[in-house]
Amino acid sequence: MDNWAMGSRKTAKAAARMCLTQSRNEEKSLKVMYAEDNMLCVAVDFGGEYISSMMKIVESAIVASKREKVIKECLLEEGAVAGATREAFAQIMPKAIGCNIGGKIGIARSGEHVSVCIFAGIGLLHLNEVAMGLGHRVL
Repeated sequence: MDNWAMGSRKTAKAAARMCLTQSRNEEKSLKVMYAEDNMLCVAVDFGGEYISSMMKIVESAIVASKREKVIKECLLEEGAVAGATREAFAQIMPKAIGCNIGGKIGIARSGEHVSVCIFAGIGLLHLNEVAMGLGHRVL
């Protein structure tokens, strides 16, 4: 496998692990572990009705990425996170349309690779479903 494929695979795995953490302490431990491998990570919680909350959730992913220095405050890098986040949400859309969703977004960056993974609980009354979506961009 070439270096490019290894970079995208590595960031996808880190983003998935970040969105599956169950506590802030677990997030912090993973961030430290990945930092030793020159990878920057962040996780952010989200929730709301799928359609009306989507843009706010994408915004939260961008803000968290900038706050934790995963990306710089520039259009190119903000756009990469926004695009990868929207791609990840598009993958869970068939289950989520018309429902409330809540969960966590994991974002990882290694060099020019940025991956966003979403783990979401999708609710309709007490009947819940879960879904994951993954998006990737290269800077």
